[in-house]
Amino acid sequence: QEKLVESGGGLVQPGGSLRLSCAASGFSLDHYSIGWFRQAPGKGREGVSCIVTTDNSTYYADSVKGRFTISMDTGKNIVYLQMTNLKPEDTAVYYCNANRVGNDYWGQGTQVTVSS
Repeated sequence: QEKLVESGGGLVQPGGSLRLSCAASGFSLDHYSIGWFRQAPGKGREGVSCIVTTDNSTYYADSVKGRFTISMDTGKNIVYLQMTNLKPEDTAVYYCNANRVGNDYWGQGTQVTVSS
């Protein structure tokens, strides 16, 4: 069964760091675009970052540029989101998505809370 599982969320103080993981099982992430999205309470889901595995190109929302880094471990079939200098406005449930023509998978989400 194909699925994505996020992990690594938690409570962190402003200025702190977290690394989120998105592990795929039942399929290979090769030839997918993998994105991280987030949804804060009372707000819609927004795109945070994306990696295109065919050429390793990466994209970031303006709000996280310079603070977040997306990467992939092909051998482990995992995509990471390294988050640094976290701000209270980064508080949200973070989801990963793997997409290519004909296939679209979402994880269950992991909570990130940035608070002192």
